[in-house]
Amino acid sequence: MGAEKKGNWWIWRVFWILLFVTTVEVVLGILKVNEKLPEFIVYDRFLGLAWLTHIFIILTIVKAAYIVMTFMHLGDEKKSLRWTILLPAFILVPYLLFILLTESVHAYLML
Repeated sequence: MGAEKKGNWWIWRVFWILLFVTTVEVVLGILKVNEKLPEFIVYDRFLGLAWLTHIFIILTIVKAAYIVMTFMHLGDEKKSLRWTILLPAFILVPYLLFILLTESVHAYLML
């Protein structure tokens, strides 16, 4: 039993971290539906999206990066390799969202 606890501790750490981040996302969603969040988070826009949407995107990227670091064993690699893999995702996802939003606004205005 001692060896089992020693070998499985990391999976429980991953579970609790991902549960915490997911709980934050769910609580924010519930608070939005019940209109308990400050108005600037829900209604004020930045780059075409509400601040709450930006928060959800950031939390999702953090969860994805943590899953990649843990389950693909990227966390055991050299720091330069980790950044080589993760940095493009942190740059490309917001960039692609920016393109999507600007083109959708342009398409909407052309109607």
